[in-house]
Amino acid sequence: MTVPAPEGLRLRTPAGRWVLLTTVLGSGMAMLDGTVVNVALERIGRDFGAGFTGLQWTVNAYTLTLASLILLGGSLGDRFGRKRVFLIGVVWFALASLACGLAPNIETLIAARALQGVGGALLTPGSLAILSASFHGRDRGAAIGAWSGLGGIAGAVGPFLGGWLVGIDWRLVFLLNLPLAVLVVVVAVRHVPETRDPSAAPHLDVAGTVLGAVGLGALTWSLTGLGSGTSPALVVGLVVGVAALGAFVLVERRSGHPLVPPELFADRVFTAANVATLLIYAALGTVFVMLVLNLQIVSGFSPLQAGTSLLPVTVLMLLFSARAGALAQRIGARIPMTVGPLVSACGLLLMGRIGPGASWLTDVAPAVVVFGAGLSLTVAPLTATVLDAASDRHAGAASGVNNAVARAAGLLAVAVVPGVAGITGDAYTDPVAFEAGYRVTVVIGAALLVLAALVAFLFVRTGRTPAPAGEPDGVGDERVALERCPHCGITSPQMYPSDRS
Repeated sequence: MTVPAPEGLRLRTPAGRWVLLTTVLGSGMAMLDGTVVNVALERIGRDFGAGFTGLQWTVNAYTLTLASLILLGGSLGDRFGRKRVFLIGVVWFALASLACGLAPNIETLIAARALQGVGGALLTPGSLAILSASFHGRDRGAAIGAWSGLGGIAGAVGPFLGGWLVGIDWRLVFLLNLPLAVLVVVVAVRHVPETRDPSAAPHLDVAGTVLGAVGLGALTWSLTGLGSGTSPALVVGLVVGVAALGAFVLVERRSGHPLVPPELFADRVFTAANVATLLIYAALGTVFVMLVLNLQIVSGFSPLQAGTSLLPVTVLMLLFSARAGALAQRIGARIPMTVGPLVSACGLLLMGRIGPGASWLTDVAPAVVVFGAGLSLTVAPLTATVLDAASDRHAGAASGVNNAVARAAGLLAVAVVPGVAGITGDAYTDPVAFEAGYRVTVVIGAALLVLAALVAFLFVRTGRTPAPAGEPDGVGDERVALERCPHCGITSPQMYPSDRS
């Protein structure tokens, strides 16, 4: 059944609500997966007898294919139909989730997680692109705000649900996606209009996509292995990764339809904001994996208790991100982007106190609240700065690049930091050894956040951030503030589409 694309849906109509429900549920699958898999890592490692490298790849196989293909996923939707590509992504994600849930060993699970990332790369950009193309004017802003808010609520529910499911059987974390996918497909086929971008590039940047995937894959593989020791194959992998990413830059500069328009990086502020993103999300990627493991292995928390430990971050982001965006609009993004990471760094150092016999109320909660307060002050101004530094015609690409940078940062951090901290092999099964490595990762994360604050202070402009064209002051930043919840795993690659009103 094909639903014709309307001139512009109204949010407060049955048709508008169906579209919103579809996109929330679709992106919610990927969000829930990102929230709960970290909670399941300890049980997965125990059941499969896997070393820490296996746990790293359980996280990174998904992030690698997602980061490598998410820009291509957006381009495919613009060219071949956002609804079509979104539905392919949902079905693909569900089948890969089934493979994860039935995996007989860690190697099969890692392969299935890589396939999950491919599905995520197709459905994640599609969910927001469908909203952006289906609604216009103020209804578009309201729909995006509702999508973000409902996603945040799902993020708050996710840790409870994930911790509970892991307590029964970690495989249920993946199998939960199957009924959600069926519901999404049924509703989308009946109620979601098909849209395309008539100005989309006539050709896909296949060369850039392949080089980016090879570069990230080779770097991730070699850096993960180098944490345990050096070998000629790992050195070759490192060289191949660097060379492929260098070739990626050259291809993008010469391509007539690049995934990453090179002119974006001609703006110093855009470059600085993405460097800050790289540093901040490298810290986050490490923390969100290591903290929940430390709580279970060292502090003796149950999966449910560990899963809900970061819930204050989600709550603080929902309550205060929009206000932080409005503040940045009034005083400029430089101060929030400097102070926010420093506050989060203090929260990370407080997390270093979490050890054997830790209390959630006195040890975990204060650290997480300080950490979340810093993120609430940082994320909205950071995203607004990225978008403000790009022209209107490159706004979607700018947000997509920033999204990919954030994903790649978490990917590489999870590959590198544990090895630097001495967590390799079976070390994670020894509470004493893991605690020592965990404390090192906390310090590394804090140092990354301090560097991000320094980059923001030196290179981000102090001027006031303008509201997007056609919107009163405050509206655009409120939408941007809701755009990304790092704990929920919601990142949107296209805030303002090319056909924006």
